[in-house]
Amino acid sequence: MTPNKLLWLCLWLLSASNALAAGISVRDDTGATVSLAQPAQRIVTLSPHLAETVFAAGAGGQIVGTVDYSNYPEAARRIPRVGGYSRFDLEAVVALKPDLIIAWEGGNAPAHLQKLRRLGLPVYLSQISRLEDIAGEIERIGVLAGTRQSADTAARTFRQRLADLQARYAGRPVVRTFYEVWHQPLKTIGGQQFISSVIRLCGGENVFGTLTATAPDVTVEAVLAANPEAIIASGMGEARPEWLDDWQARPGLLAAQRKNLFFIPPDLIQRHTPRLLDGAERLCQHLETARSRRPAGSRQ
Repeated sequence: MTPNKLLWLCLWLLSASNALAAGISVRDDTGATVSLAQPAQRIVTLSPHLAETVFAAGAGGQIVGTVDYSNYPEAARRIPRVGGYSRFDLEAVVALKPDLIIAWEGGNAPAHLQKLRRLGLPVYLSQISRLEDIAGEIERIGVLAGTRQSADTAARTFRQRLADLQARYAGRPVVRTFYEVWHQPLKTIGGQQFISSVIRLCGGENVFGTLTATAPDVTVEAVLAANPEAIIASGMGEARPEWLDDWQARPGLLAAQRKNLFFIPPDLIQRHTPRLLDGAERLCQHLETARSRRPAGSRQ
């Protein structure tokens, strides 16, 4: 080995040693710093959407435990369960000896997360509020799991797909939209909920966008007064909910008059994962259908 090559090798080893000593550190969605001595090899995810995101970051094989309804990709179905996201089993989590827990601020009980932290377990807390945030989360998980190359590729793909949708639907005529989470009680989304950003991406306007609650209850009378041009429903599974067609009994409702009653599977639109763009594409297509059904010369 030449002296130059030997010097280069020594410098590289010194750099690698310093990097290892420094460990790994990222900030989660709450601004808290999460530090690990080395990439996580035993990960527990405390929400279905977080399991899906870890798979997207290339670290699905490192998940040793997750919660009920973690069903995508197919391999996620075979991961041991530690309960549900709102009431997970603390003892089951600890028994898995995780070196990283990825939790959901909007769904996991803060007291339970505090107990895990007091046991010395690193907890990364996720809370996505914008479409743009998903790519960054994939990248941060890739850093923590040591799968940075796969994660960075997935994040770039997500950003490119998002940019393409933004360019395609920028400037499209506005469609006033009611997003129906559930029928009884009648629930929708507020303006700060991330599905509102999907509606805006597609050139829509959330008719309840001034509400600050994440998933507020509304009345039928309020929907009729808002008179949306399109209604988007999610329901509970892959099948179109029967109650969506109940709006046909309201002939004064513009969305009913024009048969703009649309369905998107909840896993595609209500999970903060890369598949959210699949749901966004469907929502954008539905709003394009609503535009196509306008009378000639009508702006709504």
